[in-house]
Amino acid sequence: MQESLSQLEEKLKDLKSRREKVEKGGGAARIERQHKAGKMTARERIAAFFDPGTFVEIDAFVTHRAKEFGMDKVEAPGEGVVTGYGLVNGRAVCVAAQDFTVIGGSLGEMHAQKITKCMDLAARVGIPFVFLNDSGGARIQEGVDALKGYGEIFYRNVKYSGIIPQISVILGPCAGGAVYSPALTDFIFMVSGISNMFITGPQVIKAVTGEEVTVEQLGGAAVHNQVSGVAQFMAPDEKTCFDMVKTLLSYLPSNNQEDPPYVEPQDDPGRLEPSLREVVPVDPNKGYNMYDVINLMVDDGVFFEVARDFAANIITGFARLNGRVVGIVASQPQVKAGCLDIDASDKASRFVRFCDAFNIPLVTLVDVPGYLPGVDQEYGGIIRHGAKLLYAYSEATVPKVTVITRKAYGGAYIAMCSRHLGADMVFAFPTAEIAVMGPEGAANVVFKDEIAAAENPEEKRKEKIKEFRDVFANPYVAASRGYVDDVIDPQELRPKVIGALELTITKKPEVMPKKHGNMPV
Repeated sequence: MQESLSQLEEKLKDLKSRREKVEKGGGAARIERQHKAGKMTARERIAAFFDPGTFVEIDAFVTHRAKEFGMDKVEAPGEGVVTGYGLVNGRAVCVAAQDFTVIGGSLGEMHAQKITKCMDLAARVGIPFVFLNDSGGARIQEGVDALKGYGEIFYRNVKYSGIIPQISVILGPCAGGAVYSPALTDFIFMVSGISNMFITGPQVIKAVTGEEVTVEQLGGAAVHNQVSGVAQFMAPDEKTCFDMVKTLLSYLPSNNQEDPPYVEPQDDPGRLEPSLREVVPVDPNKGYNMYDVINLMVDDGVFFEVARDFAANIITGFARLNGRVVGIVASQPQVKAGCLDIDASDKASRFVRFCDAFNIPLVTLVDVPGYLPGVDQEYGGIIRHGAKLLYAYSEATVPKVTVITRKAYGGAYIAMCSRHLGADMVFAFPTAEIAVMGPEGAANVVFKDEIAAAENPEEKRKEKIKEFRDVFANPYVAASRGYVDDVIDPQELRPKVIGALELTITKKPEVMPKKHGNMPV
């Protein structure tokens, strides 16, 4: 008996030694370099992200089996990635955190296998998957096995899309083929100064095109949040970034079979907001801030915005109404007068599809004068991109409530979740103007000959603009056809929207059987 215990102690000592070796990653010197670069290690990130003491590691002892180019002599503790699961604010989440201290976090066959195994686990049990990216890219010494690894990750990104939330956090380099996994996930977070993403790096670009560009200029956090729209969130540091990820998760269900987390509301669902009568000006030429409308409508004025710095002419984000999570899509009249353009159409359509996939009702606030005119927009494919929003709203089966605050003209009126695209309830403020086009443009078309024949064409034009505005630039023609369900006092916005959502939350959509549609991507 004593001999057995002694043998067990030896084995436990060996286990402890092996685990300590894995937990040290690439060793003290490389950890120090990581810190000098302003970055946490993979394990420090996991500790910062999960509730204390809840993380359970899996596959800690996996090792590569490569032999070429001296790899038979290279040890890679943990195979350069830490995988496992734990609790985030009490809810289970799976994670894969690349370890840059081990062969630069490079992805080889077994590194990828650890990640895909964790993704499979997340999908099987129905919990979110979070990928902390910090890697030098494919492990060149493993050749096509490394490429196979990327392919298997991409395949699962697509396979589990719409089944579990997938979140990518870029915490270092992410280049070449590696960028496509984040691009296939639902949301991307980046940190200023340490995150970068690009297909081809500065050296390749200089060699091929002669252009000189820094890593930050090419693929930094600001570039992808403000210019390309690849990322949706930008944080000043890693800790803030993890706090933002946790906040996002608090709005999301664990999988597509669940409803989003309900929070007992403290805010009165019947609360009236008299100040909303002043927020939206009666004069259609005066601007206002749609954030004021959103903040006065939602529970406790709390709105978690998605893609804030990209295509600011449209606003997307999460909030709660009477404790239930909603996705908000709203025109922003302060930017490009709230016109829809290529980027705004892409941003909104992707957000709408995410909400629909994960049972999040949609509230759309409309003040849209039309699609942005211009040669660049037409050459860039505004027809194709604009069609994405039509497709996304038409396809969405979650409760859809629309409020027209002011302008709603032409095809843009249709695209912003009109009754004709399946909105369950449509409200309009008395300031709403619903027509094929604005009074100024319409008068020029409808009364063209009359204006031209007048003694004073300019006076006649003003007269006809007023005539058109009085007849059509209001919500009552649409209301008379049943396209608007009710014209409401702006102060009633919150209780009216909450009431509509409470009514439609039990809707049972009819979906015709098909493999999938053909979205205009």
